[in-house]
Amino acid sequence: MNSSIIEHLRSTGRLDRMFVGGEWVVPETQARSAVVDPSTEEPVAEIALGSAKDVAAAVTAARRAFATWSVSSAQSRALLLDRVHSLILERAELFAQAISLEMGAAIGFARSTQVPSAAQHIRVARDNALGYPFVTHRGDMAIMREAIGVCGLITPWNWPLYQITAKVGPALAAGCTVVLKPSELSPLSALLFAEVVHDAGIPPGVFNLVNGNGPEVGAALASHPDVDMISITGSTRAGVLVAQAAAPTVKRVAQELGGKSPNLILPDADLARAIPTGVAAAFRNVGQSCSAPTRMIVPRARLQEVERIALEAASSIVVGDPRSQQTTHGPLANRAQFNRVQEMIGIGIAEGARLMCGGLGRPEALGRGFYCRPTIFTAVHPQMQIAQEEIFGPVLALIPYDSVDAAVEIANGTVYGLGAHVQGQDLAAARAVAARIRSGQVHINYPAWNPHAPFGGYKRSGNGREYGIEGLEEYLETKAILGFQDASAPSSD
Repeated sequence: MNSSIIEHLRSTGRLDRMFVGGEWVVPETQARSAVVDPSTEEPVAEIALGSAKDVAAAVTAARRAFATWSVSSAQSRALLLDRVHSLILERAELFAQAISLEMGAAIGFARSTQVPSAAQHIRVARDNALGYPFVTHRGDMAIMREAIGVCGLITPWNWPLYQITAKVGPALAAGCTVVLKPSELSPLSALLFAEVVHDAGIPPGVFNLVNGNGPEVGAALASHPDVDMISITGSTRAGVLVAQAAAPTVKRVAQELGGKSPNLILPDADLARAIPTGVAAAFRNVGQSCSAPTRMIVPRARLQEVERIALEAASSIVVGDPRSQQTTHGPLANRAQFNRVQEMIGIGIAEGARLMCGGLGRPEALGRGFYCRPTIFTAVHPQMQIAQEEIFGPVLALIPYDSVDAAVEIANGTVYGLGAHVQGQDLAAARAVAARIRSGQVHINYPAWNPHAPFGGYKRSGNGREYGIEGLEEYLETKAILGFQDASAPSSD
């Protein structure tokens, strides 16, 4: 199946083109980038890279389409989003295979989580378009929420389709037009998504895709004077560069950036449930999630018990070929990330944290591929690098505490504030602790994922929110019309 994906994209010319103004067009330059299978370290395809000229063409198409799309009815936009949602589900296996190939997700995880969750963002956007009050009345005023304009969307490689739909869905629902720059490291699912948009009947120019790197295409999008908003999901460093490029044109900037999320285990927590689920959450997507709870903050008196359960949980992880049904965790997505994770594991060892499992190098019997050993450190001091810096790999730090106040201080003691978890049987106490954590989301006792829950960061984890109603509102401007008078009110004549 993986080879058939490449063959499809190659035979249709998708690998050599951008999607601009409703058509697959040849980019201005001959620049190319290899798509590497992280399980073999071998290139499987090449994609064409765009330039600032391609960005300009896409922005022009989006600006032209905005004139009509922005005043279309919410019902008509919802109908088209419903078609996009249906097509993603119809082509779910194709998307899953592409994601597994381009960034190494285990095929079971791609099928069960990566693709269905991405589809959910489109469903929520569809429903919000139908139910959102774009016009409200307050006395003699009309308060209108209108599409902000042309939006540049920059998405990462770790959840390639999921992050695309989390931005494109609400942007289109709001009446915006978009230019998408997906990660050049995982571009296959983005090309397939562009096909879905075309086949769903989204009007030309409403959605545009320009592949390329950050310094060229990302910077051109962020600085373009006809782009009204830029939304980026990526590292904090990338978010800063985008904000700097956007500043001269005073466009809106929404950033979902790095994280170092805490998982605070309260003294009364049921460890038999809290610890295995916490290990699984930290290592989900091979730890390549900005909200992964990779700091487990545990009562010092129960540390040994936590260590035992965590080791048992880690032993059930099966690292291997992402195409195998038995694999739970594939490789890291690319060489740069593999090198980064190896470096941070080495730093943890040098800092004196106690290595419980995992460590440097690949797992046994895996001689090539960007595979990493699931690694747990214990007796980690809160100020160690492995407790402060985002690693973005399967590396969990167990940090002991002596009081709940100290635990909350540790939880808040990084420059990040994206996600957090609290575990405890006394729900009132867990709620009280959750209220004290400076984070955009806090999960109490591992609730189910909710695509309506607003997601975003405090501090250097970014600004703005995605998902749900709040995600839709990021793409809206507020207009007050005074003297409007409610049409339902009796006339003064």
